[in-house]
Amino acid sequence: MLESELKAFYMVAQLGSVTLAAKRLGLSQPTVTNQIRQLESHFAVELFYRGGRRLTLSETGTRLLPLIKPMISHSLNVEFFLSNAGSNAGRLRIGATAPYYILDLLKAYRETHSGHISLELGNSQQMMDALDEYRVDLVTSSQQLTDSRLFCMRLGQDPLVLIVHRRHPLANQGRIPLSAIEGHCVLMREHGSHTRQLTEDMLTRAQIKLENVIEIGSREAIREAVLRNIGVSIIARHEVPDSQELRIVTIQQSTLLDEFIYCLKERRGARLIDNFLQVAQTHFG
Repeated sequence: MLESELKAFYMVAQLGSVTLAAKRLGLSQPTVTNQIRQLESHFAVELFYRGGRRLTLSETGTRLLPLIKPMISHSLNVEFFLSNAGSNAGRLRIGATAPYYILDLLKAYRETHSGHISLELGNSQQMMDALDEYRVDLVTSSQQLTDSRLFCMRLGQDPLVLIVHRRHPLANQGRIPLSAIEGHCVLMREHGSHTRQLTEDMLTRAQIKLENVIEIGSREAIREAVLRNIGVSIIARHEVPDSQELRIVTIQQSTLLDEFIYCLKERRGARLIDNFLQVAQTHFG
């Protein structure tokens, strides 16, 4: 019984929300709330500080979290093994930082394989955390990591470009130095986004400091903002939507953005993961 309460605590602590934790666990919000309260009551501890709708880890909760992680990871790995061992189809959980590469790969995979697939989107940090915690089985990301625990395969490569509205002053410039965006409103992804990190690295090398920046938490919202001519943004070439309202401007000496697929090496031989990686090798190799 203790494992379910600890899992509820772990998910709420990791996701910062009872609602998200309940969805991830397939439980109702009251059930997750009651499991945490039962855990606190049984051991006479306070794991969260509660202020309105906000939950903040207490000192005890902060110290407990890393102790639970190995148990949760092992439990989720066992669930993955059992759910797929006796089935010809199985269930594959995929995390991605962008839909473009992964949707082409999913299409290719479904042509020869059946079964349930779930796709979760987030920034690079969120998706790699999910892989590390066994919440997903594979991750596609533009971030190149040198973690010895990870198996990595490169899927493709694209340059970073500037997208602007067709009525923007830079719209008729086919190629610009990075300094040309100074003085314009620049739309940036949130911290944790690899695209943002690469953009900031480019700005640092060019010794450019932007004064007019709007931070937006998703690439879809950024594209909508550019379509409304709110500002300009630097994104991967293949992420630019097909729209007559947008223009692509090449940036001189632009950074190339790679796309990789990752899994944990210890799970590389799992049937579903291996099947998916074989399709990726055929499709992008």
